[in-house]
Amino acid sequence: MDECYGRTGTVLHIDLTTGAATPEHPDGTVYERFLGGRGLAGHYLHPFVDREYTDPDLPLLLFTGPLTGTESPTSGRGTILSRSPLTGAVCDGSIGGGLPTRLKKAGYDGLVITGRAPAPCGIEIDDNEVRVVETSLWGQDTDAVLHALERRLPEDTSLACIGPAAENGSLLASVAVDHRHGGVRGGLGLVWAAKNLKYLTVRGTGEVRVHDPAALVEAREAIVRLTMASPVLMGGHGFSHWGTGALFDLINSRRMLPTDNFRKTWFDQGAEVNAAALARLYKPRDHGCLGCHIRCRKIALDGRSLPGFETMAHFTADVGNADPEAAMEAADLCGRLGLDPVSAASTLACLREITGKDYTDKTLISTLRAMAEGGDLAAGALNLAQACGRPETAMTVKGLELPAFDPRGGYGLALAYAVSTRGGCHQRAYPISHEVLRKPVATDRFTFSGKARIIKLAEDAIAACDSMNACRLIFLAAGLEEYAKALTAVTGKDWSVQSLLEVGERTTVNERRMNAENGFDSTDDDLPERFFTEPGTSGGGVDVPPIDREKFLAARRNYYWVRGLDENGDPTADTLQRLGLDR
Repeated sequence: MDECYGRTGTVLHIDLTTGAATPEHPDGTVYERFLGGRGLAGHYLHPFVDREYTDPDLPLLLFTGPLTGTESPTSGRGTILSRSPLTGAVCDGSIGGGLPTRLKKAGYDGLVITGRAPAPCGIEIDDNEVRVVETSLWGQDTDAVLHALERRLPEDTSLACIGPAAENGSLLASVAVDHRHGGVRGGLGLVWAAKNLKYLTVRGTGEVRVHDPAALVEAREAIVRLTMASPVLMGGHGFSHWGTGALFDLINSRRMLPTDNFRKTWFDQGAEVNAAALARLYKPRDHGCLGCHIRCRKIALDGRSLPGFETMAHFTADVGNADPEAAMEAADLCGRLGLDPVSAASTLACLREITGKDYTDKTLISTLRAMAEGGDLAAGALNLAQACGRPETAMTVKGLELPAFDPRGGYGLALAYAVSTRGGCHQRAYPISHEVLRKPVATDRFTFSGKARIIKLAEDAIAACDSMNACRLIFLAAGLEEYAKALTAVTGKDWSVQSLLEVGERTTVNERRMNAENGFDSTDDDLPERFFTEPGTSGGGVDVPPIDREKFLAARRNYYWVRGLDENGDPTADTLQRLGLDR
């Protein structure tokens, strides 16, 4: 085998039906075309993407990238990917903590997990030793599981598990990683449960080989200098100081904070639940992923994680709650039950609009518990709204609940939501960067002009980032030019901005191809009707009208053209051939 730099050259296939663990050594061209992370995971998903989540042959994929485990900044990321039980679309989650780094140091670029164990089980990886073991932890919440594992495993072991929500069949089930680093949406925790997989532990003590360590140090220093000079990331009002909750006041002042299930875009009581209010109440300390200098996670004195912006915004403004402790308790409970907090809160907001009943601190918690036990609430906002005969109350795209940014406040955001391959998600293109944070350059947030090309290029850049497995947030300061130098130093292959964008384009088009094979088309690349017919909350010198539907459709057509899609939103034969996806 050729020398491997930045990769181990091994993908481990684990069949839970038999307990067999089989290494595969992919051809080098596969790594060059898909790089790692989200791109490489998508490559492995494609042959099975039409399988239901209950099918043992549907793979659960966990992949690192070529920068994972190196000195490249924020490289301690990984990707969990499969077909979403909630939406039926391709879905991934970017995970942090120490798990991706330790998987790479154990000798694996990724895991392909198939089959269904005959009894609840865990996968335990300790360098080259891989065990599938029966477990008695089924039924316990994520905190109990992770603490039980920590008591018997070496300290340098990383852990991931599901909670009761997945075991009870909730389509909103998430995955807990190293206590504070999950954030997996789309019900991917339910894929674990369908395989009878309760937990995964990884310990790796090896080293990731780097082709040119001196060049990596130089690239690292350039990236760190850029991040240290970034007010958004490292400033006194930035993510390093406040966590992503730093966005709360800004988004509220821009009149784009989802309030009362997106019926309003301004929360009057925002000052009671913003980042400064949480800091006064909970005196948080800093926490971050392995190898990250930004440290955007915040931990309260009582050990609970402070919610990130999207979770806090949805458990306050979107559900009509101004009690920060109720929101803290709700977010913490989601973590323990293994619920995606963004989807859970959005489903609560949908229920509140349908019933007309406000939440108290007690009913907020009791409804979340019911959500983790199954039934209509466990099926997400769209299924709940349809069951109640009120489909217009579901604020979803492709069945995935929207995060805490109202699309009437940013038209690039509106387009990005609609065309996102995993559904209602801003992180596929992160237009908040230029429409709100003004990075790298400011754009007019109330126009579709130029947004089709901007969204396409941003999707490609973020897909490349997810395939390298760097943190998306760092791209508010550094760019692909700096990371191309880091990747070249690590792998010994000459990477450029253009070659990284090509990987990102291939990754995104592959996802659209898989969605098309599962019946998605242009009718799914759309927004809830509310955004085209109802205004947001104007004020503070900001007018928030409904989105002009004709202009939105024109922008979507432009996006299809620059993306190389046909009028149905499917990749054309020429696009597939150009990207080598027609094989």
